[in-house]
Amino acid sequence: MSRAKALKYYIIIRLLLAPLMLWTITTLVFLLLRATPGDPVDAVLGNRAPDIVKEDYRKQLGLADPLWLQYIRYLGSLLRLDLGTSITSQGQKVWEIIQQHFPATVELSVCGMAIAFLVGIGVGTLAASRSGTVWDVGGRLFGIITYSIPLFWMGMVVQLIFSVQLGWFPIGTRYPISLATPEGFTGLYTIDSLFSGNLVQFFTAIYYLALPSITLGLLLSGIFERIVRVNLKQTLKADYVEAARARGIHERRIVFAHALKNAMIPVITVLGLTLAALLGGAVLTEVTFSWPGLGNRLYEAISGRDYPTVQGIMVFFATIVVIASIAIDIVNALIDPRIRY
Repeated sequence: MSRAKALKYYIIIRLLLAPLMLWTITTLVFLLLRATPGDPVDAVLGNRAPDIVKEDYRKQLGLADPLWLQYIRYLGSLLRLDLGTSITSQGQKVWEIIQQHFPATVELSVCGMAIAFLVGIGVGTLAASRSGTVWDVGGRLFGIITYSIPLFWMGMVVQLIFSVQLGWFPIGTRYPISLATPEGFTGLYTIDSLFSGNLVQFFTAIYYLALPSITLGLLLSGIFERIVRVNLKQTLKADYVEAARARGIHERRIVFAHALKNAMIPVITVLGLTLAALLGGAVLTEVTFSWPGLGNRLYEAISGRDYPTVQGIMVFFATIVVIASIAIDIVNALIDPRIRY
């Protein structure tokens, strides 16, 4: 079988497996929510509400039906792209909650990923190109430390130092409450302020975004640093690199113009896994920094036993991860001819 046919077959298989992966995730979320302690009715009405009131409300929510019937109804709603209605947000649709909070998560995630990518590749390249030196040891320590530090702990520490004690950065909000937020169709304050030409709003949004995104980016950068450092070291020992050195090409040009491009291929491969870690890290970052994103809203929904909101947000996150993973696998297969199927 030719490579083109094999690649086409691989893409078709991945696309066919995507619904199965989403169904597995949605089923697990549905079952785990109902297996955890706590009752959505008690979370809304309180423990002191009369039993008859609780029972009526439970019937209104459909929670009095058998589990299999709830599951079938839930799958039917998903097929209609209906994520349901929030229990704790006064009848607000889950889609509306996602549209309201997702831009803040996108802004935080994109900035965090950019910082992680640049810092991780920079430190990894520096460490690999100076193998056996103090830079190499420092790069290893950087990768280990950033990979192992708990995000929630680091978030509390940087807030205590840079916000509470030094007062350099604000916390607890995405934009000053006293100022009008940037208006636009994207919901991304940085982009909308640029489109409107308001640089004051743009730099204000960057200022409020800086501390949580830097924290998230630095702790995720260890993933890229370790991959780049290991692969670049191996690439620098390849025959074509030795041949380039024999021709008198400067070492810096060898690293950046030749070796780094090949060492970056595994980085693209791991982007799919990093996206899942990024969303998980964004949830912890949003909760720690009180960032009004979708991850923080998910935490509130879990605390309030808001089944429809938790299920809807988890399905939304899972869909993003599955689609991104498939896209990255396809791109990786196209740019790396060594991959076989």
